Amino acid sequence: MYEIFSENNLTCYYDLQQAPGATPKEIEGKYNFLDNSKIVENLLEFNDGRTQIVTLYIPHIHCSSCIWILENLNKLHPSIISSIVNFGKKTVRVNYHTEHFSLKDLVKLLSSIGYEPFISLDDYSVGKKNVDRSLIYKLGVAGFAFGNIMFLSFPEYFQVSGFWIEKYAPVFRWLMFAFSLPVFFYSAQDYFISAYKGLRSKILNIDVPIALGAAVLFIRSTAEIVLDIGTGFFDSLSGLIFFLLLGKFFQQKTYSFLSFERDYKSYFPIGITKIDSDNSESSIQVYDIKKGDRLLIRNEELIPVDCILIKGKARIDYSFVTGESEAVSKQSGDKLFAGGKQLNGSIEVDVLKTVEQSYLTQLWSNDVFSKNKEDGFTTLTNAISKRFTYAVLSIALIATTYWMFVDSSKALNVFTAVLIIACPCAIALAAPFTFGNMLRIFGKLKFYAKNASVVEQLAGIDTIIFDKTGTITANKETSITYDGVELSGDEESLLKSTLRNSNHPLSRSLYSLLNENDIVTLDAYEEHIGKGIEAKHDQDSIKIGSAPFVGYTSETATLNTAVHISTNNTYKGRFTFYNKYRKGLSKLFNKLKKDYDLVILSGDNSGEQENLTKLLPAKTKLFFNQKPEDKLEYIKHHQNSGAKVLMIGDGLNDAGALAQSNVGIAVSENVNVFSPACDAIMDAAKFNQLYHFIKASKSAIKIIKWSFLLSLIYNSVGLYFAVTGQLAPVIAAILMPLSSISIVVFTTICTNVLGRQLK
Repeated sequence: MYEIFSENNLTCYYDLQQAPGATPKEIEGKYNFLDNSKIVENLLEFNDGRTQIVTLYIPHIHCSSCIWILENLNKLHPSIISSIVNFGKKTVRVNYHTEHFSLKDLVKLLSSIGYEPFISLDDYSVGKKNVDRSLIYKLGVAGFAFGNIMFLSFPEYFQVSGFWIEKYAPVFRWLMFAFSLPVFFYSAQDYFISAYKGLRSKILNIDVPIALGAAVLFIRSTAEIVLDIGTGFFDSLSGLIFFLLLGKFFQQKTYSFLSFERDYKSYFPIGITKIDSDNSESSIQVYDIKKGDRLLIRNEELIPVDCILIKGKARIDYSFVTGESEAVSKQSGDKLFAGGKQLNGSIEVDVLKTVEQSYLTQLWSNDVFSKNKEDGFTTLTNAISKRFTYAVLSIALIATTYWMFVDSSKALNVFTAVLIIACPCAIALAAPFTFGNMLRIFGKLKFYAKNASVVEQLAGIDTIIFDKTGTITANKETSITYDGVELSGDEESLLKSTLRNSNHPLSRSLYSLLNENDIVTLDAYEEHIGKGIEAKHDQDSIKIGSAPFVGYTSETATLNTAVHISTNNTYKGRFTFYNKYRKGLSKLFNKLKKDYDLVILSGDNSGEQENLTKLLPAKTKLFFNQKPEDKLEYIKHHQNSGAKVLMIGDGLNDAGALAQSNVGIAVSENVNVFSPACDAIMDAAKFNQLYHFIKASKSAIKIIKWSFLLSLIYNSVGLYFAVTGQLAPVIAAILMPLSSISIVVFTTICTNVLGRQLK
């Protein structure tokens, strides 16, 4: 039974009942080492017994068609959940169920469709690869043969006549044939293997016309020499392969040089709490975590490293990793994987491995958390590439048919030249490289977007909504006073132990203010989003949050944010927070007011309204006493009216609003706000640069449109010469990689200039 799907110029028919058992004999047994559980465990990033995640290095990724095929592996086998390609690193990250599928099956499936992964058995690491010099060797052989064949062809080029030339002409021709053999059977073998595997799996890839053209050139040239009717086209054949390999070599060097993978040391300041040997706590960045460190993981906080549970009740949600939301309970001594989220108070863990930020980047970019986000520009890119490819195939067939009747000797050259010169790779690479470089530039400026589509979405927003506490206010500069009954030592200890579990900005501020107290292990802990938190220890209970939540009904109006406390159902008092607004807030809003509707949605009371009215532009809308669900509904209402909404919050209580908005940005003050709900994280120190980030996103869209235009002009000119028979395949082979490289260089230079304007 076949599943049929098509995209761009690809149509795939794959026998699901036979996959992956219907693998050719040449790959059967080659991967038996993957039956070894120890080897597999070292290769896997994640393994909970039901779901496994692995990143494999695929050397043969070289164009947009490769990316599309590899990102649709779930259509080749039902056990595959998702697959994401990193074009710059030539890797594919695959998430799959293990009930009827294994890593060995995955590798065999990839090999059967022409994308055999490279796996290093020396260190079990796909990241540490031996240097592959096969391309250089093939390029050297093709170059040597091409030069000699050209030299031997000089008498034919210049139509030199003479007894000696004519007498030894057959010798020269057979020498050319001999030089062509290593080119055809060695240097060009990757194109034939890729085309064969593609056709066997009924996938039409870009290597099929190249292999077809090379085969016809070789067969026809050999026939001419054997029959002694001409010299053939061995020069064109060797030149075609040489320049294709040379283009591939320069493409690899270019993409390597222009790698836009964000280095983990420049990644966002996701904070984690480290417990020192004297039981004191300090906040560190995740890339400072070392093996053997003890970490405190708070409620709703992400586990950044593989670790062992030491203390506390762990209930872990791995949906961030697998996309499946069923939480699992863990006991002391159990292993916890990076990417899980703690759902039941705080826990203490011992670190098994140091963090790899690229892994966190992959988690954050999981497609599971972006299904509801529009991806308009990516769709536009695909649509252009798809139409362009169909048009090129039609042009190639029509032009070839025409030349078959007019001059059959040119038909094959025209067909091959059209397909080579009009490869849509340049169009497909314009957006990834523009957005990729923008992600790198933004990252250096401490604005960290989840993926490329965030930059596009940011360019299209027309409404900006801000949370107040922790967003436009600076938590580190907040002062706190207490009004009420003095707390006993046990009550203060219970208060601090409860706050220790919470990741809310107010909880963290209050926790850091309280005196040192003995931390007790809570018997129960629950956080009510938008209301407060409650906990129990032995016979004592505590509630921290809004006045109604703690049971206090006679609250008098206050002009500042307040957190109320009750213990054992007895009201104790309140902590009042005196906020200080972020530097440059007024100037930022005055810049934004010209182009955007500005709104502040705050969960606090309206006591700050007078101060904000004086500080912000007159048209700014202010709403107070907003619950998390109120913020979400407000955004949804405006979206239904056609608005494109940017939400800026703290990443915790605002999770629903951040997820609902077209773009959600979480503001970070060295706090763990790593959340699938947000699309970008901005360092609090860069808050006043928001206007420039949005402006740069709009400029990136213009760069891509210019790239499209340049690519279309280039392809139109090239197609004219190819269709009219004036462009030999060997020249097309030179121009094809140059078009891709020129687009990459153009977008990179433009975005770098744009980046310098941001600094």
